[in-house]
Amino acid sequence: MKRIGILYHPKIEKARSLAARLESLLITRGISPWQCSAWEEDKAKPQVAGSDLILSIGGDGTILHAARIIAPVAVPILGVNLGKLGFVTELNADEALLNLPDLLDGKGWIEERAMLEAHMGDGDSLALNDVVVRSTAVHLIDIEVKVDGELLTTYRADGIIVATATGSTGYSLAAGGPILQPQAKDIVLQPVCCHLGLNHALVLPPQTAVDLKVAGRDMAILSLDGQVDTPISNERIVRVKLSPYVTRFLRIHEPTYFYGSLWQKLWGERA
Repeated sequence: MKRIGILYHPKIEKARSLAARLESLLITRGISPWQCSAWEEDKAKPQVAGSDLILSIGGDGTILHAARIIAPVAVPILGVNLGKLGFVTELNADEALLNLPDLLDGKGWIEERAMLEAHMGDGDSLALNDVVVRSTAVHLIDIEVKVDGELLTTYRADGIIVATATGSTGYSLAAGGPILQPQAKDIVLQPVCCHLGLNHALVLPPQTAVDLKVAGRDMAILSLDGQVDTPISNERIVRVKLSPYVTRFLRIHEPTYFYGSLWQKLWGERA
């Protein structure tokens, strides 16, 4: 590896400190590093090209920013967790300092995660976890849902989540959705606080296109990974499908890591 980027959480002092330590480590190995806040996506994007690896320092939220920045150039991400849950991160701070030299020497493997793209008439937007259409106020809204052009139903709910396998352990799970194996390409369609009718999740195949339309005069928000919000006018259609891009993670733990971490992170230590 010749060039490595470091994307960090700008409001965590420990993230800045660790970024500086990792930068020094890279320089001693003859690698050219660069740094940027993961929240400054427009500033970071031009620096990604030509990089061999991105170190994401913060937590799952930092990785969600990093994934949207990096996706078009498919650079692998190594996630370093300084947060609470760290579902998609790989190492803590001490482990990063200890294991990074081995990873730079070729140890580890690449895991690919599906991403979504949302189209609302003015370009496509990417998400690693989920695309959500939700109410702007504390009341139910009517959202018409079509699957591959066929009307499914009109939900009366707080919102609708369209999630990847990665997002299946996030907001979708909190709303009662299923957990998917992280490398699955399926799509989860999960209503939020549905009042009447179909209130269970649907698991849809990878080639599916989901159209979401807010009916009537209700105003709504299109939310990407819970980080990028865009107002939606009534009758506007949001089309969601799998993106041709994927997020690539550099892993050092065994490929079966997910099952042990699932129990530990969601339910505590195994019995």
